[in-house]
Parts: sequence; C-alpha cells; structure tokens
Amino acid sequence: MGDLKLGLQLGYWQRGPHSNFVEAAQEAEKLGYDSVWTAEAWGSDAFTPLAWIGAQTERIKLGTAIVQISARTPTSTAMHALTLDHLSKGRHILGLGVSGPQVVEGWYGQPFSKPLSRTREYVDIIRQVMRREGPVSNEGPHYPLPYTGEGAWGLGKPLKPITHPLRADLPIYLGAEGPKNVALASEIADGWLPLYYSPYRPEVYSESLGTLKPNFEIAVTMMVSVSDDLQAAYAPQKANLGFYIGGMGAKKRNFHKELMGRMGFEAEAQKIQDLFFEGKRAEAFAAVPDQFCDEISLVGSKERIRERLDAWRDSPVTTLLIGSTDLATIRTVAELVLG
Repeated sequence: MGDLKLGLQLGYWQRGPHSNFVEAAQEAEKLGYDSVWTAEAWGSDAFTPLAWIGAQTERIKLGTAIVQISARTPTSTAMHALTLDHLSKGRHILGLGVSGPQVVEGWYGQPFSKPLSRTREYVDIIRQVMRREGPVSNEGPHYPLPYTGEGAWGLGKPLKPITHPLRADLPIYLGAEGPKNVALASEIADGWLPLYYSPYRPEVYSESLGTLKPNFEIAVTMMVSVSDDLQAAYAPQKANLGFYIGGMGAKKRNFHKELMGRMGFEAEAQKIQDLFFEGKRAEAFAAVPDQFCDEISLVGSKERIRERLDAWRDSPVTTLLIGSTDLATIRTVAELVLG
C-alpha cells in the first residue's frame, strides 16, 4: 500500500469569500496537509486567494484546481504562476483545464474547438517561459507568438520573461475527464486532477493513463462526511453531483454526465439530467445512486472510512483533496489518513 498525501480543496467562491478559508489552510498546514487548492468558474479567480493564503502560511503547497485556459493567454498564466511561485518561495502547483463550451464561449467569448491541441500549445508556451532559455515563440494556430494575423501591426517579436522564474520545472497538472484528455495529461503534465475517480473501477482510466511516469501525481477532489447516518451523509454529495451531472453543461453535451456514464452509471446519469431539465431538482439530486456517491467520496463512521481508505492506498492516486472548510472534518481526515 502506498502512502497518501492530503490536500485541502477550497474550490471557488459562491456569493462571497469563504469566511474561514485562511484559518482552514493554516489548520491544514499545522496538521501535515501537503497542499491547498483553489478553483475558478465565472466568479472568483484561482490565483488571488492562493496569494492571500501563501502570505499567511509557510510550508503548504499552493495549487490551482483549476485555472481555465481560456481565461488568460498562456504567457499571462505563466506570469501569474512565476509570480506566485516567487512570493511563496517555490510552493506553487499550476493546475490547468479547458473548462466546457458553455463557460468558454459564453463567459470568455472564446472558441471551444480543438481543446486537445489548444492545451498542448498552452502548456508548451508556459514551459518555454519557465525555462527562459530564449525568446518565447509558437507557430501553432491557437496561440501564435508573435501574432501576425488580422489587425496585427507587424511589429511583434518574441520576448524572454524579464523576471527569472524561480523554478524551470514548476509542476503543471491537467484537469481532465475524457479519455483523450486524460491521456494528454499523462503524456505532457506532471500530474492529473480527475473530476470523479473510483478506486473500485481502475479500468475506467487505465488505458488512457498507460504506464505512468515516475513521480506522476494524481490528486483527487472528494467530499468527506463523517456520520453514522449514511443517507444524511450522502445528501450534500448528491446535491453537488446532481447539479453538475444534471445542469453543469448543455443537454446534448455534458462532460460530467458522460463521465458518470463511462463509470458504469449511464442510465442513472441520463435520469438525473432529464429530471434536472424538467425543473425537478430535488428529484434529480435524489436520483444520484448511493453507490456512485460512496465510491468517489469518504462517507460514514470513522471506522468505515478508515477501512475504505485501503482501496485508495492500493490505487494510483497520490493525494486526496478534501473539499471542506470545516475544521473538525479537516482534523478528522488528518487523523484517519496521516495517523
């Protein structure tokens, strides 16, 4: 069995900032958590809260899970990353992802086409910036550097970053759901951020992952609910899953729904979406199977969770990212996982 690391997943803000997100990160650091992560959707950004946390912690790594690549040009993201890495003295992990067509085209006003080749170009440009071996250039169609297309003045030239990055090998993880995206993460990234992962169904991703590179990281976000009442413990997870699978995407194309189908719950995923689009949210949430909740989270009494951790230790997963700001939960998970 392998040792599991712990991370704290703070996600993105809802109506406003989490009231105790700094305190939660400080407590996680004190307990031995390896990392703390923030996200972005169409509200708060992923980098700024990490800078705030980094200024008030000392050792815990600072990860983005995830930065949406359509939100910034590759060089802009590289500037954010190298800045945060300097300020935190080498604690930054850059997690990237393509998001989905509704957000990319509806919020950022960018095309969603060819996400695989866009991601490959994006990561290559960031690597160039971090290595700082020469002026950064790219001949690909998505992020041409220098730009020579419509509206160009023809005066652009490749540039090297003024600031010397702290680490040429700053770790880059990819958030990926589809088989080809997961395979790309295994090929070009230092780690993978799955959306849903079940240690009981390794076959879902095994072909895409192939033979993993040494030190390749897999960091899985999960909900934890410590309770003797399993149905009560499933409730918040079902609400979250029901929203993503039912409504976080278009009816004809929802990546989360498709992933649930590939994990063996195709009929159930379709039912969730149908109910959601009929306006029956409570019924959609209730339709999320207990088994699906159970396999991708840690639910139940301390004893039950401790037993189920064995499956995670036997899996390729290296880090469990705990989606909570509840200090009692953060402490309990540290007790169960880190001893």
